[in-house]
Amino acid sequence: MKVLKKQDWFHADGFPIVVERRDPQEPFGLHCHEFSEIVIITGGAGLHITGEDSYELKPGDTFVIGGDRPHDYLNMDQLSLINILFDPAELPMSLGDLQSLSGYHALFTLEPAWRSRHQFTSRLQLSPAEIGETLRLVDKLDDELTARQPGFGVMAIAAMLELVTFLSRCYRETRNPTSKSLIRVGETISHMRRNVSQVIALEELVAISGMSRTNYIRIFEAAMGTSPIKYLIGLRIAEACRLLRSTDRSITDIAFDVGFSDGNYFSRQFRKTHGQSPREYRKRHR
Repeated sequence: MKVLKKQDWFHADGFPIVVERRDPQEPFGLHCHEFSEIVIITGGAGLHITGEDSYELKPGDTFVIGGDRPHDYLNMDQLSLINILFDPAELPMSLGDLQSLSGYHALFTLEPAWRSRHQFTSRLQLSPAEIGETLRLVDKLDDELTARQPGFGVMAIAAMLELVTFLSRCYRETRNPTSKSLIRVGETISHMRRNVSQVIALEELVAISGMSRTNYIRIFEAAMGTSPIKYLIGLRIAEACRLLRSTDRSITDIAFDVGFSDGNYFSRQFRKTHGQSPREYRKRHR
């Protein structure tokens, strides 16, 4: 299976966004890549192959492919699409309140992980008006990447974030029942991020999801690779790292600031995550 390398698809300057237009899409073969991509089906029909599963495609279908997920297109009938290649590690995806959008978590994390379970019925299906706005935003991004005028990096990242936010809002408004179940899980992730310093019980997250406790935990763990509570602890540790680097607040105060009620427990969890104490982390990163 082919693995598409960043150096072969991204610009020589290493900028982490590329727009590829396929009109029509040509046979390519099963492949994965060192980057992620947003796929927007703009015309025709075909099958999307992901390992053993296959899904019918039609105009308006929009989905995200993670770098390690093999995929291909078969039975193409004038299939046309836009691929937006991006390296999420190199983009400010935590900027502003993007991470508080349930549609963002559902579209970019939960839906790809649960695609086989839902047989692709949880995909984003854009309306004609939404397709028009999406294409406008893609053109705006593509123009910046093509012209590469001074400051294009800032403009392209801003255009990419605008596109990601718009698609996340579209997903949030879906009436698709299977998509709505992912939105509910996304709501719990947004709740955790907005209230990272507050006491949050598992029962509270289950209530927000509207699911049974068993279903919620199973879906969350399958999509996120960890339990809801461990994910919450990870958010708190990440925020603690930021405060350790950027403030002079005491370690005990920081522990309370990020939602830990016990400084010793905070230190144990921090060491488990980073292999060093909060004090050692601060010393190394200041």
